[in-house]
Amino acid sequence: MAERSQYEELARQLSAIGAVKRALARTLPAECPGGSAAVLALIDRYGEMRLSRLAELLSVDMSVTSRHVAHVADRGWIERVPDPDDRRSRILRLTPAGRELLDDLGRRTTDMFAHYLSDWSDDDVGQLTAMLARLRDSVGDCRAAHIHTPT
Repeated sequence: MAERSQYEELARQLSAIGAVKRALARTLPAECPGGSAAVLALIDRYGEMRLSRLAELLSVDMSVTSRHVAHVADRGWIERVPDPDDRRSRILRLTPAGRELLDDLGRRTTDMFAHYLSDWSDDDVGQLTAMLARLRDSVGDCRAAHIHTPT
């Protein structure tokens, strides 16, 4: 187990990640804020899904998810079709326009990282990616986490 000071430094570094997230947000077109981009990316990654599943993946409540979905649906980036198993529910799926936007967002993100990390080796980028994935897997779903602090 690492020393407590290493965990404290990790917490400081992760707090500073906000600068990276802000840089990513600046690459997004004005009509596609971060929440909208997340909706599109999750539907692309996991396929068609109900709103409840999307809310779970976003780790936000249904009202926030509904607003994000309304935004992307109003722009024609997703469609809401009746669920064949439950006609009261809707299935969310990407449209060709949503796919095109996602491709553009991917190019923008890749270009940003290529610019800022141009002096990093392929191995460095690979290690960072692997370690971030490992951290995410270790932490898991923050809504289900129970942090035990010493009393």
